[in-house]
Formats: sequence, C-alpha cells, structure tokens
Amino acid sequence: MTAFADASPATAPVRTPPATTGPVRTPPATAAFVTPPAATDLLSRLRAAVAAHPGRPAVHAVDGSLDFAELDRRTAALARALRAHGVRRGDRVGVHLARTTDLPVALLAVWRAGAAYVPLDPAYPAERIAFTAADARVAVVVSADTAPPVPAGVPVLRPDAAAPVEAAAPADPETDGDAAGFTPHPLDSAYVIHTSGSTGCPKGVEVPHGALAGLAAALERSGAYRPEPGVVAWNASVSFDASVQQWIRICRGDTLVVIDEARRAEPARLVELLAGHGVTDLDLTPSHWQLLREPLAGAPVPRLFMGGEPVPARTWRELAGAGIDALNLYGPTECTVDAITTPITGPGPHLGEALPGVRAYLLDDRLAPVTAAGAVGELYLAGGGLAHGYPGHPGLTAGRFVADPFAPEPGARMYRTGDQARRSAEGLLEYVGRVDRQIKLLGFRIEPGEVEHALGALAGVTAAAVTVHEPAPGDRRLAGYVTGAGVRSADLLAELRRTLPGHLVPSTVTVLDALPLTPNGKVDLRALPAPTADAAVPDAAGLPGAHAGLPEQVAEVWRTVLGVPSVEPEDDFLSLGGHSLAALRVVHLLRRRLNVELQLRHLLDAADLAGFTEAVRRAAQAGPAEARPALTARRAAVR
Repeated sequence: MTAFADASPATAPVRTPPATTGPVRTPPATAAFVTPPAATDLLSRLRAAVAAHPGRPAVHAVDGSLDFAELDRRTAALARALRAHGVRRGDRVGVHLARTTDLPVALLAVWRAGAAYVPLDPAYPAERIAFTAADARVAVVVSADTAPPVPAGVPVLRPDAAAPVEAAAPADPETDGDAAGFTPHPLDSAYVIHTSGSTGCPKGVEVPHGALAGLAAALERSGAYRPEPGVVAWNASVSFDASVQQWIRICRGDTLVVIDEARRAEPARLVELLAGHGVTDLDLTPSHWQLLREPLAGAPVPRLFMGGEPVPARTWRELAGAGIDALNLYGPTECTVDAITTPITGPGPHLGEALPGVRAYLLDDRLAPVTAAGAVGELYLAGGGLAHGYPGHPGLTAGRFVADPFAPEPGARMYRTGDQARRSAEGLLEYVGRVDRQIKLLGFRIEPGEVEHALGALAGVTAAAVTVHEPAPGDRRLAGYVTGAGVRSADLLAELRRTLPGHLVPSTVTVLDALPLTPNGKVDLRALPAPTADAAVPDAAGLPGAHAGLPEQVAEVWRTVLGVPSVEPEDDFLSLGGHSLAALRVVHLLRRRLNVELQLRHLLDAADLAGFTEAVRRAAQAGPAEARPALTARRAAVR
C-alpha cells in the first residue's frame, strides 16, 4: 500500500507521517510526496473524444440518445445562451433537470461557459431547492420547468436554449470562456454540491477543475477505469458527489447511460436496462446492491464501484467468493469523491490504497502518527484533490482544512475526515467509525443535527433528538424523538416531507414526555427507547403465525419488518416507515415461508396491505418459486 509513506526529515521537517504498510513492505521514503504530472482538463479531453469518434454513442437516456457530435453541438449552443445571459467565468449556474439527455448537456454547457454547476435535484422539496440556489448565489438556473422554486429575479433558461454565435461571443476568452475552446484553470470551480450540515442548514462544498481532472487521471492510473471506452451507468443523484465520478466518464469517450428515476426504483427494470445497453461499469452503494443482487443472479455482473457507506462483511465475502469484479471506494465530498480504493477481494472489508496524488495519514488527537497494529486514529487526506472549502463559511473551512505538517511545500493543507481507522496486523487499513455524530445511511451523509433542527422548528415541538435505529442486522433507519403537548408523529412526518429530502426524513418519530439526559444535562442518545416494537427478523420458520392463514402471515411479516405493533388492510407500506430495503426483506421472507415467486414490484405497486396480500395469493396459485441462480462474474477481478 502507498497510503502512508515514510518521509525523511529532509522532506517532512515537522513530523514523520506513518508508514503505509507497517511490517509488510515500505515504499520509497518520498513516495507520498511525488507530485503526479498535471492532468488534462476534462473539457480538453471531451473535445478530443468528439474529434476522434463523433458518431460513437455518448448518452443513452429515457428520452433518447446522443452521439458525441450531437452532444458537442447541444452543449455549445447552451453555453452560448448562458453567456448571452451574462454568465461569466467564476459564476455559478443552478441545474434543475430530470434524469434525461438534458442533464449531462447542461452540466457540460455550464463548464463551457466558464462557470461552476450547482445541482438542484427536482426530487428535493421546493424549500430545499430554493435554499440551495440562494446559498450558492446562482447567476442563472437551467430548468425545463417554467417556474422552478428558485429565488426571485434569477433568470431561468431552458436546456434547449440557444443564442446566435455573435450574441454570445465573449470580449475576452481568457476571462469569459469560449464555447468552442475554453480551457479552465485548475483552480477554477467546477461544481458546488451541498451536503448535510450539523448547524441545521446544508453547506456547499466547492471543488476545482484541477481536482476533478486529477480524479479521472488517478482512477485510470490505478486501473479502476479501463483504458478502452466503456458503457457507464449514471446511477447516483446529481446532488450526491458520487454522481461526479460517474458522469464525467463521458469526457474520456465512455458512453453514459442515464438511469431514470422509475428504473432506479425497480431492480428488475434496472437490470434489464443494464443488460440492454451492455453496461460495463455500475456505481452503487452496498445498500443498493442488496436490491440488485437477486435480479442480477445468473446474468453477467458489471464492474461494481461500491461506495457511500461501509461494505458489510457478508457482502464483501459474497462478492469476493463469486469472483465479481468490484472495487471498494472511499472518499469524502471534500476530497473530490474518491481518495482510497481497493478491489473487493480477500477475507474481509478494508479501505485499501490511496489513489495516485493522494496522501493519507492516520493520526492521533495531537497529530502524531498512529503506527501500532490495531490502534485507532483519525484519517486525514491531502493532495491535489482537496476542495476549495465551504463557500461563505470561512470558519468552518479553516476548522476542517488544516495545515499539513508533513508536506514538503509551504501552505499545503490536509482535510480532517472525522473518520476513524486502524491498521490490521497484515497492514490493511480498516474503517472503524466516526469521531462525531455524522452517519452514512443508504449512501447519504447525514448530520443528525440538521434533522433535529428541522424537527425542533415544527409547531408544538419543545425538544428533539435523532439517532439511528437498527431493528434487524443491516436495516439501519433514522429515528426521531420529540417532546411537546398534543403533537402527533404523523403530522410531524408529513411536515418534514415538505421541507427535507427523503433521506433526511426519519422513518419514525416517537413522542416522549421527556428526553433522557446524561448527568451533565445533554440528551442521552443511548437511553432513548426503541421507536417501535422489536423488529428483529427471525428465520421464516420461526416467525409467529407461520401456520396461520395467508392474510395473517403477510400481515405478520409487515409487522415484523416494519417494527409496528399492528397493521390494517388499508395501510400503505411506505406510510408505515417502509423503504426499498425493508420491502426487499418482506419479499425475501415471504418467498422463504411460502415458496412463491414474488418480485419487489408486487409490494411497491400495491396500494395497501390488502392489495399486496392479493398479489401474494396470485403468486402462490401460480406455483412454487424457481431456484435462484448464482452470481456470474463478467471478467476477472481488477488486479
């Protein structure tokens, strides 16, 4: 591994950073400080791809396809329109578009106009979109809606907007950009993506073009990106930084398959889409893999890029044992998506090696190296992939982006990740947990304080706390607790859904007479009661009601998985706190208990418990379920 290289006193006069591999092997003393050659900017790489293969498919989406020549024409036209509306180098442009061909066109057009894009996901609540646009101070918004929820006075352009060439020509190409040949400076901002904030409001992270170009080059040098063009699925939300690593593949000549929301929510349809387009690379969270694992059984599995949350040991063993070509990716938004990678091979989960150009340190609270096997330290990252910081929050930026005492160049920074790690006796870097309350849930970074702030602001609520509840192994959910006279959890949840993205809305809100406190007066999160009845899922044969009638068996599985004391025929699964992973567990348990051929869509398409019970009855009448085929590796592992 090269994540932790020893530095000599000549190159690191303040402190010596920890060795990469402990007792296994030691790279050259200055390996961590070798500066890789400057990466070619992504717009230049896109122009080369257009020139080399104008007729190659560039984008497939639900509304059609574009080849590279058409992609170039459309992005140039929208870039001219943006500049005609006053967009200049250094500006920020909001992109409020559904997952169609318009989305990559708009993102590239913003770059060609010299600006940075700010994703405004239409799936988010209007209040959240308006806040993000205002916080980023967008100059223009690109949207297919006539009146998107953005601040008054902000111009709105359609994604098919165009302007005459003469109307959009900048006076100074060096400062204003040029649709045909603008080359961004490495320090020019590429995008601002907002993440959950502990103070109650999301905060933007501003990433420069140089860091983004370096990411693509590093993933190529590490072998994560193959030399030949691939077919890449764009799976993540544009508001999630993992999307960046997916969609920028188009700039190197890969074909991009934009997965629409309907297919993202239905595993069987998503697998059909992957096969139909011959997708070679799929980025997803371990939680999403659990939904796709059965539909993919028996079919060639694309190379998997797993990130966003720790890979469970069971999933790791399954992928490694089947020889599936898969990578574990680690990296915070502040370090341009990915910083450490490793093939998913071997006996158990670990983080792997730092990408080329990344320096990774394991330090204690005094910034001294942690070198002993099994000792826990905090992970710090440095190198050219660091973000500029949090726009408008200089204090927060200074607190997280601190001086790098190990770098040979003056003024170098390192990012304090807040993630705890350790090295095993074999020298493998292993994730341990967080030093703060930040959590990763279904791939999203969540600050419980933001959700607590939103709950506490609701009418009638006098105090609020948020934590993670795990009713069954692997089924982690956000749980809210409030105090207040006369408040109802259903009303609070309905109000939260109007203001927060879905991943920030708790599955349950429990009303208490008082929140438990520690001796020093702080909320005792460990003393909070379970939000509902015990939701642990026993084996199907041991479930209560295993010999009851079909309606009671289906209802019992709902109660067990959802952790609710009772369900009614007219109850809706999602309204009871269900989500896609919980739905998968319901389907899996009923398959095992009844030996029926059920699909996830049977549950998600049902209006209520009665409707789903009828779907189960029809499946039972159709005969027993077929045996599930094993996973099939598409090709050998990465390395």
